[in-house]
Amino acid sequence: MKYLSLLIFTYFLLLFGLKAQENQFNNGFGFGFHLSEYQNDFGLGLNVTSPFFLHDGVGVRARANLMFNQNVVDSVTDFMPYNNLSIGFIGVGGRLGENIRLYGEGGFIAILPSSKFSSESMELGGYGLFGFEFFFTKFGNYFIEIGAVGTGAKADKVSTKPIYSNGLTVSTGVRFYLK
Repeated sequence: MKYLSLLIFTYFLLLFGLKAQENQFNNGFGFGFHLSEYQNDFGLGLNVTSPFFLHDGVGVRARANLMFNQNVVDSVTDFMPYNNLSIGFIGVGGRLGENIRLYGEGGFIAILPSSKFSSESMELGGYGLFGFEFFFTKFGNYFIEIGAVGTGAKADKVSTKPIYSNGLTVSTGVRFYLK
């Protein structure tokens, strides 16, 4: 069911991306750095964006994150690092003024949890988000994103077996586009 919802969401991103306004933003290859929070896990990561296509309304973005899961192990609070990788489609929703681009993004995520808190070697799921890019030059912007991620991942080696990397996700960072 969650994959059907993700496909429907992606369809609408593409549909609205095809109707995006002609803009002056650079739509070439992009790369950036971001800080993020997935549920209660803090992370930092890198992202790359394909050149936009279909009238500059659709792109593909890949992300790699180093996340930190906070749990109590042997009566000590510990931040246990793990990784996640995601790939998704971007649909440009338009712009506000001359310097703000609106977009939606949805795709798939793979979590590579630490063996300290999970017996699984990989967890798969999906994500969706809305974002704003605030261009300070034609080639660079600050961005803010808010959305949700769903994986069903549980820290089964922790006594309370809490879920992680599920629910609300928020990211902010900087991105540069090349032409």
